[in-house]
Amino acid sequence: MMRVIFSIYIVVACLITSVQFLTEYLKTQDSILNELKQLEETVRGSISASFWQYDYNQMEVLISGLIKMPIIEGVDILDKNGNEIIAKRSYNPSSPPLSMFSTESKLDWKLKDKDISLGSLTLYSSSQIVLDRVLFGFTLIAITAIVKLSILFWLFIWAFDRYLSRPLKELVSQVDEIQLNQNMSKRIHLSAPEDNEIGQLQKHMNIMLSAIESDREKLLQDEKSKRNWLETAVEKRTEELLLLNKKLQYLATRDSLTGILNRGSFFETAQHLLALSKRQNSTATLVVMDLDKFKLINDNFGHFIGDKVLVHFAQTIQIFLRKSDLIGRLGGEEFAIFLPDTDINAAFQIADKIREAVSCSRLEVDGKTVTYTVSLGIDSSLQTDNLIEELFKRADLKLYGAKDKGRNRVER
Repeated sequence: MMRVIFSIYIVVACLITSVQFLTEYLKTQDSILNELKQLEETVRGSISASFWQYDYNQMEVLISGLIKMPIIEGVDILDKNGNEIIAKRSYNPSSPPLSMFSTESKLDWKLKDKDISLGSLTLYSSSQIVLDRVLFGFTLIAITAIVKLSILFWLFIWAFDRYLSRPLKELVSQVDEIQLNQNMSKRIHLSAPEDNEIGQLQKHMNIMLSAIESDREKLLQDEKSKRNWLETAVEKRTEELLLLNKKLQYLATRDSLTGILNRGSFFETAQHLLALSKRQNSTATLVVMDLDKFKLINDNFGHFIGDKVLVHFAQTIQIFLRKSDLIGRLGGEEFAIFLPDTDINAAFQIADKIREAVSCSRLEVDGKTVTYTVSLGIDSSLQTDNLIEELFKRADLKLYGAKDKGRNRVER
């Protein structure tokens, strides 16, 4: 607090001193300007005469005399067109004064009651000359301010040390000790308590410490319980989300009945494999399959057994496929397999094995024996094939050809 009040006083004192200095500076600058104007009035006639007579030597002598005067830093003489005739400075051009000010007067010559304009005379002075003049007065002002500041400073020190500084230091020391040791059961006791604001602050801080001690125990217990609950809940929820995400990813790509790829995922993956085969200049083959007279199975045995037939067919196909081959259910009783790096002859052999295995199989469900056959259409990719749909259309036509030729056969 003492530092704050003292700092405020210093700022105010500095502001007042600065205003006094600025006022003295401006008054001195005005005085120097008046002196410059008087000098102009004194030398203007002589300079105008030398200018009119083109006596530049005499003009040079006059300017040199002006430059030697203590208040003049520079002289400029310009003709009536603004061209420089004489320009002299009393300082080194490489280190000019911080700021300069000037007075300007016209140079005229009177001929037959007529004023003839010759040019202009400019006298320069600088802030340094002003500062030199006000230095003594400013020193007195500064000394006075320092004396006043010193007296008030020691008064502040005594008053604050007696009534505020020592009690506050003791109070802060005990608070720091409590905070350092985290001992909320300890209370503040001043060595010389007084019935003032410091005493009231001591009383309220002890009340606050008692409340903090009680609340702290409760908060710690609550925080521990909430943290344990939150960690358990987050861990459990994370596991659930991971499992759900994996399940969703699986369901989004798989046929819910047979577990193989659904139509969208099959065509999307087959498109990538077709593009890869094209880049590698290899042949891929698409086999499209459709169960023969599957509607009769549903009508005669029911949809439950029909679903079992579809699952059985999907399992039978996978016996003859490689890991790199692709199988999918296109819809209803229609399936397809994509065979990368396989020509049409090799694909025909695989398709015929599938056809034969299906026709020879017997499916027992709920005491009922079900037999069924499958028709297959196959076609191989061409270098001109950019879309899997193009290959699918040709293979699908072959499938309908197999249907037309009596079913239970492979058409290529």
